Amino acid sequence: MNLNELKCPNCNGVIDFDASNQKGKCPFCGSKFKPSAPVETSVTINKKVSFLGNFSILDLMIIAVLAALGIAVGGIVGPLVRLITGPLMLPGGSVAGGIYMLFLVMCVSLTGKKTAALLCGIVQAIIVYVTGFGGHHGALTILTYSAPGAAVLVLLLILRHKGCCKLCMFFAGMIANLTGTFLVSAGVMALPLVPLLLGLTLAAVSGGLGGLLGHSLTVQIKKLEVLK
Repeated sequence: MNLNELKCPNCNGVIDFDASNQKGKCPFCGSKFKPSAPVETSVTINKKVSFLGNFSILDLMIIAVLAALGIAVGGIVGPLVRLITGPLMLPGGSVAGGIYMLFLVMCVSLTGKKTAALLCGIVQAIIVYVTGFGGHHGALTILTYSAPGAAVLVLLLILRHKGCCKLCMFFAGMIANLTGTFLVSAGVMALPLVPLLLGLTLAAVSGGLGGLLGHSLTVQIKKLEVLK
């Protein structure tokens, strides 16, 4: 059945149809309508995008928003964290990374797709590479931003989880921040062994806590039922 064919059986008026739950209501006589066969429509945000696998338009919107938020928030949180970690001689990027990575893992928990973190990382890499905002690392930018998402994907495939609980979100945040911190610290900054190990230790703790925060935010967002 096509969306254009939906007319009220009582007054022949055009029905207001919600494709997400396959229900409609006539705005003229108030009659409710539920089709016997699925209605084909291309305007629903839950429509699947075949060339990107199983992502819906809503999934892609969530990933795009979270990717942009991660870059924006990172640009604010990073300098603030360094004001505290600088005098303590601690690597600020490792600590602030927990905040960056929570957006990455939230892409998985909000969409239910393991590959969402990788796609989010790729989007962030493109944003940073094109705009220079958020920590440009030259040609390594694509790697340093997309690799954490790839690491999350591998971890979730091993655990057979998809951002569904505190445990997998904790380890997803941890592995994401560890991967990003290692690539920047070893590949870009070429830190000596001791500072590198200190940074990785802080990255593991910060990333794990960021994952837990991401889980809590996901639970609250889902309670609001704004993503249906």
